[in-house]
Amino acid sequence: MNDVAQAELGGTGGLTIRPYRPADRDDVADVCLRTGASGADATGMYSDDTLVADVAALPYLEFAPDLAFVVDDGERVLGYVIGVADTATFVEWWERHWTPGFAERHPQPGPPTGHAPTSTEELLVWVGLHPEVTRIPEIADYPAHLHINLLPELQGRGLGRRLVDTFRGALAERGVPALYLGVDASNTGALAFYARLGFHELRSSTPEHPLLGIATAM
Repeated sequence: MNDVAQAELGGTGGLTIRPYRPADRDDVADVCLRTGASGADATGMYSDDTLVADVAALPYLEFAPDLAFVVDDGERVLGYVIGVADTATFVEWWERHWTPGFAERHPQPGPPTGHAPTSTEELLVWVGLHPEVTRIPEIADYPAHLHINLLPELQGRGLGRRLVDTFRGALAERGVPALYLGVDASNTGALAFYARLGFHELRSSTPEHPLLGIATAM
């Protein structure tokens, strides 16, 4: 484990980046929901508040808890980075082990909520049932992928960069050469953040569905 994942972070008010623990599961799901609308709070936007984390957080914690790192203020988790080293294997696991339970919890989109999130409920349910959507054309060169979320009060304090660096370091230790991520095209702040970190657009990236990649070596 590199130092950034062990020590208190100077200048960040006693916050610590540390490895995920099973007791963090509900906090991670809460952060996922509260940042699930292009970085804004998605609470109440979907017919079931568990849907966002069921697609974008919990399967990662089940499959690769050792690649999950959280920001901890001593009382609760306020942010995280999660992901997988081998997307192809993850997709196969999801189809066998996650999709059946997901289909029981979310068999179809629920009734309208009066909100119009960028990622519709129909889309989230479809992704939950079709994880192969994460199998990008460049998967051989970029086998890993991640998700990162921070509550608004933590943003702009360097924690996002430290989380990404921690995840990249963990992948590099495993011999994984590069990773990718998808970004909501409307989340201009996230796009600018990843550009500052050195992410670049992949060949299969489109304006509607940006895909960005970066080497794990730093």
